[in-house]
Amino acid sequence: MHELWFIIIIIAVALIFDFINGFHDAANSIATIVSTRVLRPHQAVIWAAFFNFVAFLFFGLHVANTIGKGVVDPTIIDPVVVVAALVGAIAWDLITWYYGIPSSSSHALIGGLAGAAVAKSGISALNSAGFIKISVSIVLSPLIGFMLAFIFMFLVSLIFFRTIPRKIDQWFRLLQFFSASLYSLGHGGNDAQKTMGIIAVLLFSAGFLGPTFHIPLWIVLSCHAAMGLGTLFGGWRIVKTMGMKITKLKPIGGFCAETAGACTLFFATGLGIPVSTTHTITGSIMGVGAVTKFSAVRWGVAERIIWAWIFTIPASAFIAAVTWSLTHIWF
Repeated sequence: MHELWFIIIIIAVALIFDFINGFHDAANSIATIVSTRVLRPHQAVIWAAFFNFVAFLFFGLHVANTIGKGVVDPTIIDPVVVVAALVGAIAWDLITWYYGIPSSSSHALIGGLAGAAVAKSGISALNSAGFIKISVSIVLSPLIGFMLAFIFMFLVSLIFFRTIPRKIDQWFRLLQFFSASLYSLGHGGNDAQKTMGIIAVLLFSAGFLGPTFHIPLWIVLSCHAAMGLGTLFGGWRIVKTMGMKITKLKPIGGFCAETAGACTLFFATGLGIPVSTTHTITGSIMGVGAVTKFSAVRWGVAERIIWAWIFTIPASAFIAAVTWSLTHIWF
C-alpha cells in the first residue's frame, strides 16, 4: 500500500512536469502567431491548447514507446529513478523559463532520466541506440526546420513578388490559423508522449501493466490534458524571445516558420523520435529571417539559445543524479 501511494504521488509529479512542459513550451506554438498580431496572446493560448489536447487523435504512440523502452534499460527503473528524473527536468525548465531561454523540455526529461539511471546503475544503464537516435535529432531537427522554412519563405516570396504587401498580409493572416493549428498538433503529438512514456515505464516496472509494455488510454488523455492546461497559462518570457528577439516576423514569415516546424514534427513523431519542439521552431524562425538577409537574424540571441541547448541534457542529468543520490537511501 505504501508503494502504491508513492507511485500515485510520482504520477502526479509527472503530470505537473507535463503542465510545466506546456507552460514552458507555449511559446513554441504561439510565438509566431502572437508576434505577427494575428491573434492576441490569450486567444492564441486557447487555440494552441485545444490542438495540443486533440493531438492524440492523430498520432500513434511511437515516441512514448521510445521514451519508455529506448532511453534506459527498463529493468533498472524504479520510483526513485523516476522522481529524480522529473526533478532534474522540472528544475531545468524553471531555470530556463525564468531567464526567458527557449530550452528543450524533451531533452531535459531525457537528460534527467539518463542522469538518474547512471547514478543508480552506471553507464551501462543507457540504451546506446536510443541515445544515438536522440543525439542525431538534437542536431537535425533545428537544421531541417531552418532549411524547410528557408525554402518555403523563398518560394512564397518568389510567387508573391509582385503582389501588394497589404493583400499578402491579409491572405497569410488567415493561413496562419491553419499553420499554427498544424504546429500545435505536432507539438502536442510529440511532447505529451514523453511524459506518457515515463508514467508507463514506472507502472510497468512496478508490475501494474502486466507482462507487456503498453500505454493505457487514461495515461494518454491525462498527459494531453495536463499539457493543454499548461499551454493555457503560457510562458510569456519565452514568447518574447521566440517571437520578437530572434527576427522580425510578418504573417508570411509566421506561416512559413509554423509550416516548416509542423512538417518536421510530423515526420519525427511518425518515426518515434522525441525531438525538441523548441529547437525545431527556433530553427524555423531563423530560416525565415535568413531569407531576407542573414543580418536579419539576431545571431547573438541565437547563440545564447544554442548554449542552452548544449547544456540541457548534462545539466538536467546532473540535477537528477544528485537528487537520486540524496533520496534513494530513504526509499
